[in-house]
Amino acid sequence: MLDLSFVRENLGKVEEMLRQRGTDPAAVLKDFRELDTKRRQAITEAETRKAQRNQASEEIAKQKRAGEDASAAMTETRELREQIQTLERTANDLDLGLREILLGIPNMPHATVPVGHSAEDNVEVRRWGTPPKFDFTPKPHWDLGPELGILDLERAVKLSGARFAVYWGLGAKLERALANFMLDLHTREHGYREVLPPFLVNSDSMRGTGQLPKFAADSFRVPHGDKDLWLIPTAEVPVTNLYRDEVLEQARLPISLTAYTPCFRSEAGSYGKDVRGIIRQHQFQKVELVKFARPEHSYQEHEKLTHDAEEVLQKLGLHYRVVVLCTADMGAASAKTYDIEVWLPGQQLYREISSCSNFESYQARRANIRFRPEGKNKAELVHTLNGSGLAVGRTWVAIVENYQQADGSVVIPEALRPYIGAERITNKTWWS
Repeated sequence: MLDLSFVRENLGKVEEMLRQRGTDPAAVLKDFRELDTKRRQAITEAETRKAQRNQASEEIAKQKRAGEDASAAMTETRELREQIQTLERTANDLDLGLREILLGIPNMPHATVPVGHSAEDNVEVRRWGTPPKFDFTPKPHWDLGPELGILDLERAVKLSGARFAVYWGLGAKLERALANFMLDLHTREHGYREVLPPFLVNSDSMRGTGQLPKFAADSFRVPHGDKDLWLIPTAEVPVTNLYRDEVLEQARLPISLTAYTPCFRSEAGSYGKDVRGIIRQHQFQKVELVKFARPEHSYQEHEKLTHDAEEVLQKLGLHYRVVVLCTADMGAASAKTYDIEVWLPGQQLYREISSCSNFESYQARRANIRFRPEGKNKAELVHTLNGSGLAVGRTWVAIVENYQQADGSVVIPEALRPYIGAERITNKTWWS
């Protein structure tokens, strides 16, 4: 969430930012200026009435000491008190209206973010490795998986409906091995601390990272008594909110956390997209990277977090590229985002496997996460960052498609063999 004073003093910049993000400023800002003006007027008038009430109270005391009739001054005090209460209620109502508008305003993009109108305007910044060469036509994972007996989409439909998957044998073991491999890499070599959070969170947690109110339709709500719980769309939500309403000591920063969780997304606006295979699922597993950093160090930490995610693909020998998202393709809460896109030969395209974002103080202001700078009494907002390290299911897809052989088998990357205990997946090992 942006600061109210910033929006008020930079309304023109905010409007231009919204246009660059492909959004109509009037639809987002609504009657912001009118509400803000009325709120400030109500606060000013309330303060004026308070001063008058204090003066009247002094007059009452003076008249009583002198043995004079203070009834007129007492009546004035009561009337002023009622006026003050009315003005404060008005200011509070207007404040709630302003907060709702502020919650809907996306973050200001960093100066290095390219201005664009769609994903076509994203800018590639680097590539690693080269695509594998085949002397046969490579198959997509939705053909390979069932043929090998490791992926079952038909039974998943029977159990849960579309956009779910069942993994069998070495397919299930590959998913588990990838998660363990990623967690070991990030904790042992990159210095992250592992955490296992709840998979259900309250509305405050969803609001703190920006999922609510904007993405309510894309989330699974679970009524729970007189309140709602939500299945987490990403571990970013519970992990970032671990420090909600807390003040961290500067010496602890940066804090780097990693978590492996299932993720649940209703994909309300995505029907008709990626309907084949397991690219876009209602339930998928992911290893998440989350950082809390001092503002002056957050972009350095952003680069490091992105490289940490990239190293997973490097160790697995998977070709990828990194792109910086343009203003129109970037998430609402993000100030800058790198997408890591892995090459999928069975589909002949690059597919996003991780989004690494710096949110600056946007989430921290919503969740009230602060730190106390050394030598200062006033706490300041931290900067929060996160990225997938990686999306496990899409990494599974990348391995199956990139390491497929002419005989229909899939070679397991060397880095994963200690976790799986096998070198190859064949249709004869489907039961393993």
